[in-house]
Amino acid sequence: MDADANKIAALRRGEVPFFEPHLEDLLADARDNLSFTTDYSQAIPEAQVIFIAVGTPTGVGGAPDLRYLEAAAHGVGEHLGPHFTVIVNKSTVPIGSGNWVGTLVRERIQRNGAGGAKCFAVASNPEFLREGSAIHDSLYPDRVVIGAGEPKTAEVLYTLYRPLLDQTFTPPRYLPRSDRLGAVPFISTDLSSAELIKYAANAFLALKISYINEIGQLAERVGADISQVARGIGLDARIGTQFLHAGVGWGGSCFGKDTAALIATASEYKLEMPIVAAARQVNHRQRERVIEKLQEELKILKGRTIGLLGLAFKPQTDDLREAPALEIAQRLLERGARVRAHDPVAMERFRRERPDLDVTLCETAEGVARDADALVLVTEWPQYRELDWEALAAGMRSPIMLDGRYVLDRVRLARAGFRYVALAG
Repeated sequence: MDADANKIAALRRGEVPFFEPHLEDLLADARDNLSFTTDYSQAIPEAQVIFIAVGTPTGVGGAPDLRYLEAAAHGVGEHLGPHFTVIVNKSTVPIGSGNWVGTLVRERIQRNGAGGAKCFAVASNPEFLREGSAIHDSLYPDRVVIGAGEPKTAEVLYTLYRPLLDQTFTPPRYLPRSDRLGAVPFISTDLSSAELIKYAANAFLALKISYINEIGQLAERVGADISQVARGIGLDARIGTQFLHAGVGWGGSCFGKDTAALIATASEYKLEMPIVAAARQVNHRQRERVIEKLQEELKILKGRTIGLLGLAFKPQTDDLREAPALEIAQRLLERGARVRAHDPVAMERFRRERPDLDVTLCETAEGVARDADALVLVTEWPQYRELDWEALAAGMRSPIMLDGRYVLDRVRLARAGFRYVALAG
């Protein structure tokens, strides 16, 4: 069920409203078990488990905007059936939202005079999906976390998730199960703990990225190779290699929003979170470092043509939320530069969502490079690693490549005629 009629119409046609690998395949496989509607009265009354999966964008002061969650709770409360129903907060919500949703639902039931105010329970079931790997992470999760106030609710959700927990389902042909995967850990806890687990996990991952970017600034000053530094510390089993990739910083729908929400929540309890706040500052600083590096190379940005390779905040998605490319483009435009961009999947969404940015979209990376003064690799799409670098360099006014993700072969680029530039060295 969704309030967006266009989205529901597309789903009925078998079309997905955003890019995610294998999602269309999964939609086709599950077709017989799916129906789509804009009407609460069709979706809610017979449901035994209801997942609320609405957006919770950043609101005033960094706190989440809960208007969509409130509307969903009201809609559920007005149409809840007489049997016991588990209402699951799947959205990333502030600590205490489980109790709040329960109150909203109960008030709407009582307002309608339907009675049965105790025929439901609210649970928290945070998601830990990576965009671009969401189907894989759904079928083969690291863990399943359930927050509930009573055993009956946890039992319902344990039963629902058991095929995933025990890995007894038949894996889809396009996403086979790893032979190393065993039973999935199941964490059953209280509502507040489950809600905090989600925020704490995302904040920690954001900290790792900002930490390696801060170390990268020091590496540049002392002449160290940040890629080797990251590898050297990441092989420590206590640290791990994931999210130790220096570059233009994190973006997307989670890290920025959730770190802001964590700080806002702490402030309600008269607490500060200086480590999380510093991670946010370092992350935003990385965008400015791109501009500074380009100024060092070109001296003047006004009138220059800068090409951006990548618009989405990460590969394998068309999501532009908090995408570093957008902020970099905005800062370049403010300095009088002309900006071109290419992305394998996100350009149509860019046209819809960001008509305010005067960026010229090119159908190919070659079009971005033609007569450009510099290129910036912003999103590490695999296809960008295998471009015809000799042809790109020959067509540029000044063949400068700023590798914002530390994934390109600097020796190969130098051989092709590029001046290779990285954020840290």
